[in-house]
Amino acid sequence: MAKNIKWSKQAAADRIQILDYWFKRIGNKTYSKKLDNNLRKVILALSKHPLMGKNSEAHGMRCFVKGNYQVYYQVRTHCIELLHIWDSRRNPEEFDKEFI
Repeated sequence: MAKNIKWSKQAAADRIQILDYWFKRIGNKTYSKKLDNNLRKVILALSKHPLMGKNSEAHGMRCFVKGNYQVYYQVRTHCIELLHIWDSRRNPEEFDKEFI
């Protein structure tokens, strides 16, 4: 049975920031829409198979990697909470400052 997905404020902001970055960089929404569809497919898969991501070192989180993006989440009793979406091409020091 699929679990409900709950977006944290950080994960929702990450998604918007990533899609906006690609829109501004390319100048149209084509790639942003494709990327958003891929992220949605990953999230749908996580809702059906919550343990498919690897255990993360921090705070009981799990991480699923899709291309250049890492989706950090926690499996709760009644839902999966998306915590952070990280573009792995970014400086890893920024990740530590923002998230942990």
